[in-house]
Amino acid sequence: MKLNELHDNPGAAKKQKRVARGPGSGKGKTAGRGIKGQKSRSGVAIGGYEGGQMPLYRRLPKRGFNKPNQLRFAIINLGLIQKFVDAGKLDISADITEDVLIAAGITGHKRDGIRVLNKGEITAAVKLHVTGASAAAIEAVAAAGGTLTTAPVLEPHGKSVRKKD
Repeated sequence: MKLNELHDNPGAAKKQKRVARGPGSGKGKTAGRGIKGQKSRSGVAIGGYEGGQMPLYRRLPKRGFNKPNQLRFAIINLGLIQKFVDAGKLDISADITEDVLIAAGITGHKRDGIRVLNKGEITAAVKLHVTGASAAAIEAVAAAGGTLTTAPVLEPHGKSVRKKD
C-alpha cells in the first residue's frame, strides 16, 4: 500500500454543498433561496411571526402551571431492589441508604431524594432508609420482613416539606 492509494471508506466523506458558485453547481444565482422576500435576505428572524396576523401561540388558551422550585425525586421500584439483591450488588445485612443505592448503580443520581414505589415483588428482608415511599411499598417491605423508613424532605429554601406517602 502506498500513500497515494489511501482513501476513505465509501460514504464516509460527503462533499459539502457549495451554494452561489455559478450555474453549473445547480445552486447558483439565488443559491436556492428563491427571489426577493424576507427569507431571501440575510439576518432573517421570523420565529412565530405570521405577517401581522395574531400568532398561533397567542391564539391558543394557556393551561396549567409549572412550579419553578418543585421537588424532583429519583424513582426506584421494589422489583429493581430485589433484582440487585439477587445479583449480590446489595448487602441486606446492612442498612441500605440512598448513597448505597447510588453506589450499587440502581440510579445515577438522587436529585431531591429517592422515592420507592411498589412495582414488582420483594422477598428479601431489607432495611431501607430513603426520602420517600408509597404506602403500598412500605406495606410490601414490612410483609417481606424488612423495614422502610422515610426522612423529611427539605425544600430548596431549607423548610421541611410535608410529603404525601
